Amino acid sequence: MLRKAVLTSLLAGLVACASAPVQEMSDARQAIAAARAAGATARAPDDFQAAQAAMTRAESHLQLHEYSRARVEAVEAKRDAAAAIAHSQPASGS
Repeated sequence: MLRKAVLTSLLAGLVACASAPVQEMSDARQAIAAARAAGATARAPDDFQAAQAAMTRAESHLQLHEYSRARVEAVEAKRDAAAAIAHSQPASGS
């Protein structure tokens, strides 16, 4: 009986770890770094700040093992960072 409880707990722990949004968190961090390198802190500060705020929320959710919420925030951070990069590009004149 005790062995079954231990195995069940171990399995539950492995399933919880497997669902952590590792790739999404990594993608968001890389996107924010790319936005910083593109000059978004000066050229698109609102988008860049939104990306950083979403990343902070994602990290908070990750610490609380709220993986679904962490994933949503990480995806939002990546999207905001991409917008910051797009808005940092010089306008092409015709």
